Amino acid sequence: MSAGRERAVQAVADTLSDPALSGIVDLVAWPENDDGRRGVVVMNATGAARLHPGEPDEVLSGRNPVANQDPMAFLPTAAEAADPSPPNERNAYPYAAERLLSLFADPERSPDLVVLHTPRHYFPEHGGHRGEHGSLDVIQSRAPLLLSGPGVTIDGLVAEHARLRDVGPTLAWLAGVDPSPVHGRLSDAHGAPLDGVVLDRFVGRGARWVVGILWDGAHCGDLLEQTAAGRLPNVARLLERGGALTGGAVAEFPSLTLTNHTSILTGAAVGRHGVLSNLFLDRSTGERIDANDATTWHRWPEWARPDVPTIFEQVAWARPDAVTACVNEPADRGATHSTMQLIRQSGMNDGSAALAHLMPDAAASPYLGNRAHLADDYYTWATRADDVGLMQVLGLWESAASAPALTWWASAVTDAGHHAGGPRSPIARDSFADSDRRLGAFLDRLDALGVTDDVVVLLTADHGFEGADPARTGGWDQSLRSTGVALDDVGPGFVYLG
Repeated sequence: MSAGRERAVQAVADTLSDPALSGIVDLVAWPENDDGRRGVVVMNATGAARLHPGEPDEVLSGRNPVANQDPMAFLPTAAEAADPSPPNERNAYPYAAERLLSLFADPERSPDLVVLHTPRHYFPEHGGHRGEHGSLDVIQSRAPLLLSGPGVTIDGLVAEHARLRDVGPTLAWLAGVDPSPVHGRLSDAHGAPLDGVVLDRFVGRGARWVVGILWDGAHCGDLLEQTAAGRLPNVARLLERGGALTGGAVAEFPSLTLTNHTSILTGAAVGRHGVLSNLFLDRSTGERIDANDATTWHRWPEWARPDVPTIFEQVAWARPDAVTACVNEPADRGATHSTMQLIRQSGMNDGSAALAHLMPDAAASPYLGNRAHLADDYYTWATRADDVGLMQVLGLWESAASAPALTWWASAVTDAGHHAGGPRSPIARDSFADSDRRLGAFLDRLDALGVTDDVVVLLTADHGFEGADPARTGGWDQSLRSTGVALDDVGPGFVYLG
């Protein structure tokens, strides 16, 4: 980085670290070459530190903004409920150096600097909600991870954690993909090891069929609490045949939707697979990429790096005759059956949004528990989309003879519920119950086919959630303009200079 660029980055960081912004700015981070080593600097109103993966952090001034990096922080979940959306000094930032450096690893798409909202920041004028995610902190990064069925070696709730990037390699391995004998991991198209690892300490091979289920934005702690309270009987059916990690699975940074869907289904870190955020800039084309929209999800193959294979491609290479299915999921390259591929083949530029008239009426959904929630447009859309997703899954599983060897099934209503009310709100908990009823329909189908004991199921999410404070408003746009630095503030705190 040139001296002029370094001065510009420091000017922006100093401005955003003003104590006057401490209620909305959690921290600022940017990459730095330190004696030839790639590092990252984190800074806020209380201090600054330089981070290198696997090394002690170097405090540059004041206190280290990411001093606590415990992935098991705020457990048991009563500790989180007692201190919701905590300030920086009480928060935790797991794998901070590694996750931040991955964000800055793409020379064409990475921002020069990233700004993180405080958990309580409420910014509806820029698309914010009562429930939020995207941060580096542990609760917004903690997705549930539950395993059920043959080969599962955990029983009940286990005080462990994993990474979301481990999910894909684990599903691919369960479906028959073998790790490289050279490095012991699944590989990309060039034979290089993937970032995620196989979770063979929690599950072994042996199932005939493999099913991965994603409940978008499902809050880990409340999912387990609602299950224990008897409100999610079908999640309980899964737990009866397996277990869940109380520390869940740590999302890649930023803890946003399409970033982590891609990491899950490729096993690759963010800077490697190229889908850096829901909204990012590609310097090589000048395109501002809005990746997380019903009109653009089907364009995912345009943005994901082609040399990072999906789990469907990995299974196809290892088992050319195996059938795979990817339901309501953009990261679908290589799947035999794919919702998004059908949309691409339709030739409609507006993607799934153009098919809205074909989706079922949300008010008539047999899985909807509270019609009052349909006042929320996102909840309505998600209800319709999730009903269509279930119909696709039940169609794929009409018989054991036609069932896919690997099924991936993504649902959205839990994200809608948590955005609308925040974690533990009535609408968030009702979204769990709606999803649980759909899960029950699928589990009933497995029982009817007599194959339940031959199916391993993994249930997860793409990120966690924290509640925003409607009184904690404001923004940093004016402060950025006051620096006089030429920049582009894209999406969720991505700052591109020049």
